Amino acid sequence: MKAIFAQVQKMNHLSIKFTRGLDSIALLFLRLYASWIFLPAGWLKIKDWDTTMFLFEEEYQVPLLSPEIAAWAGTFGEIAFPLLLILGLLTRYAALGLFFVNVIAVISLAEVPPAALAEHITWGLAIGVIFVWGAGAVSIDRLFGRASNNSK
Repeated sequence: MKAIFAQVQKMNHLSIKFTRGLDSIALLFLRLYASWIFLPAGWLKIKDWDTTMFLFEEEYQVPLLSPEIAAWAGTFGEIAFPLLLILGLLTRYAALGLFFVNVIAVISLAEVPPAALAEHITWGLAIGVIFVWGAGAVSIDRLFGRASNNSK
C-alpha cells in the first residue's frame, strides 16, 4: 500500500512540474476571453446610443434603475471592467463587477433563449474563476504586489 501512495505522489509531483506556470497563462486567457465578450458590446452601445436607449426603455427591464441610469451603468460596466481585466488591474473587483453585469443582463430580459443562457453561464463561470484565483502572474496586480512586498 505504501508503494502505491509513493507512486501516486511521484505522479502528482511530475504533473505539477510539467504544468507549473500554466495557471497564469490560463488566467490571462480567461481575462482576455471575458473581455472579448463584453467590451465589444459596450463599444456598440456607445456607437449607437439612440438604439441603446431604445433597448433599455423597451426591451431590457433592469430592476430598481431607470432606463437611462441602467444604460449608462451597463455601458460603463461593459467597458471599464473588461479594460481592467485586460490589464490585470484590480482584477477581482473587475471580475465581481463584470459578473454582476452578466447577471443583470440575464435577469433584465423577459425571455432568455436556452443557448443564450448557456453562454451567460459559461461567461459567469470564467469570470468566477478570475474572481477566485485573481489575475495570475501576467498582470499589473502582480507587479503592485511585488512592489509592496519589496517596500516592507
